[in-house]
Amino acid sequence: MHRALLVSEILVEIFVNLNQPPMSEILDWLPSSTRKSFASLALTYTIFHELAMDLLWCNMNMLGLIPLLGCVTRLHSVIYDPKSNYYRDWSKDVDPLGEHEFHQFLRHSARVRNITISDSKYLHLLTTLPIETCVFPDLRSLSWWVPRTEIGDLRFFLPPTLRRCYVFEELQLDMKYIGARCPDMEELKVNGGSGGVRLSETLRSCRRLRRLQCPPFDSAAWMHLSTIPTLLEVNIFTSRMIHYPGPLDNLDFATFLHLTTLSLSGGIEAASVVAIIQHFKFPSLKKFKMHVRVLPWAEAEQLFRALSLCKASWQTLEHIIISSRNKTQEHTSDSLTAVRQFFCFKELRTLRIYVHRPIYLDDDLLFEAMTTWPHIHSLSLGWHPSPTTITFRGLFAALRLCPHLQELQVSVDARNIDIEPEVESFQHTSLKHLIVDSCEPVNVEGVARIIYSMLPAVSQVIYSNDGVPRLWHDVNKHLDLLRNKPSSAPDHCITEAALAMS
Repeated sequence: MHRALLVSEILVEIFVNLNQPPMSEILDWLPSSTRKSFASLALTYTIFHELAMDLLWCNMNMLGLIPLLGCVTRLHSVIYDPKSNYYRDWSKDVDPLGEHEFHQFLRHSARVRNITISDSKYLHLLTTLPIETCVFPDLRSLSWWVPRTEIGDLRFFLPPTLRRCYVFEELQLDMKYIGARCPDMEELKVNGGSGGVRLSETLRSCRRLRRLQCPPFDSAAWMHLSTIPTLLEVNIFTSRMIHYPGPLDNLDFATFLHLTTLSLSGGIEAASVVAIIQHFKFPSLKKFKMHVRVLPWAEAEQLFRALSLCKASWQTLEHIIISSRNKTQEHTSDSLTAVRQFFCFKELRTLRIYVHRPIYLDDDLLFEAMTTWPHIHSLSLGWHPSPTTITFRGLFAALRLCPHLQELQVSVDARNIDIEPEVESFQHTSLKHLIVDSCEPVNVEGVARIIYSMLPAVSQVIYSNDGVPRLWHDVNKHLDLLRNKPSSAPDHCITEAALAMS
């Protein structure tokens, strides 16, 4: 053995790199070949044993309790019998662990840092363990995807060291005081259920959360979360159309000091979102996302107005995404004022609004918007067709002000070409995705030449879902011909080729 391997720092570095092949970073589990390597290393030299065993048992994601139960002599042959069907429930008729088997099951459990429990069929084997037993004394991350959790199932999986907990559905009583049992909890995700009192009690027991994803909760929980200085992200999601649990009119004014991301989606009512925005200050907010099933235009305007009054976020908010799934009855109110509601956010990088209602822009308003948002990367104002009030000249005048823009969706007057690309020296090299709601271009070649000459990074012009695909299909075909033409090919040849392909 090389002497360098006797240096603990070098040995740790080698083993850690072995522990992080590319696929494991994506799937969050160790491939079998890596596990076999650690097992072999543990048996090779005494100096390798402890470190190799720590890394071998560290991540039990995708494996659950099976490896630990396999350490029990009585169960080993049943679990690893090569003749058995992998998918059969071998534990169905197996008695719970006996007292003399506890130490076998617990032999390596202290090495486990991450574990995923996806089925309850093995949990009955642990029912004889003393209730005070700390099965995983150094567990850091728990993913609990058990569809039906019984009271008591979680008691062995909530050590004081737990920092991340992902739960599949409605919280059970075991989770009621998770913050008290796991004081260092930093990340909590609840991917099902409808919230309510039990969820509120759980959240109010947490003191050091950094990231939260769960169904809606009541005013008491909101007020408690505002007192947690470490909280960075709140993601509220529900798959059902529900009334917000508990009266949000009991909210008091408070500040989320360090919150950077607020996301609300699913069956949440817009009025509840407006109430939250109106009662809290977010001086560090960078991302606001909202996706609801129904957002009538009157409520959308209230939401835009509420956001514009969040003075504490004027200098921090960079990304705003607002969308609704279902169409609502058309309204006659003027949507030209909608974009102006966002002019107060000077650091805006992303603005995407999809509300099944055309949000109009003209040359002057687009120019003013780009003057206000010099750092904008993505601007998209819905899939709904709108009147073509932006000219090519107005478009490129605005593009000169936003050199970082990569994605743009606007309605352009493609019938009236008011710019000559051969004369213009300007090129916008950052824009890669151009989405248009436009009328049919009379001069397909002229439109293609403008895009080819002035937007060299745009490979294809995308049309909106409500548009007619044929309209810009011809433009895209001509763009391809322009990019692939020989340098000596006359222009009229390109035109004739494009017509032949139409």
